[in-house]
Amino acid sequence: MLKISVINGPNLNMLGMREVGYYGTFTLDDINAEVSSAAKDAGVEIETFQSNSEGDLVTYIQKRRGSMNGIIINPGAYTHTSIAIRDALLAVEIPFVEVHISNVYAREEFRRKSYLSDKAIGVISGFGKDGYIFALKGLLTRLNLDETAVC
Repeated sequence: MLKISVINGPNLNMLGMREVGYYGTFTLDDINAEVSSAAKDAGVEIETFQSNSEGDLVTYIQKRRGSMNGIIINPGAYTHTSIAIRDALLAVEIPFVEVHISNVYAREEFRRKSYLSDKAIGVISGFGKDGYIFALKGLLTRLNLDETAVC
């Protein structure tokens, strides 16, 4: 069975309360429930994690080495600042998809730079919580085409 980790960075625990014009009224629990349901339908095991701490995110990613087939990550603000998360993702050699709820390219200039996107197998931005489902479908398609990606 394929195993996918869904990782969310800082402030995503505040979904539904913060900047609803950008992020909507859904919560992180809503996202996790929908992704878990879609994964179950696809016969995939999902593990979810959220932290506001860069170090906790790095440690979590490192501990997935050899146990996960893929990662879906919304690094939040760390997208634009964290070489440490980039290095952790490269070190574990797990294919990943970068997800953003809002269209980061239609926002402030600093949000247009990602330290992860050049290493991701795909980037999804601006589709709200549906972006996580799109990421799951894309990741599963890629994993099923690449037998070497299976742990």
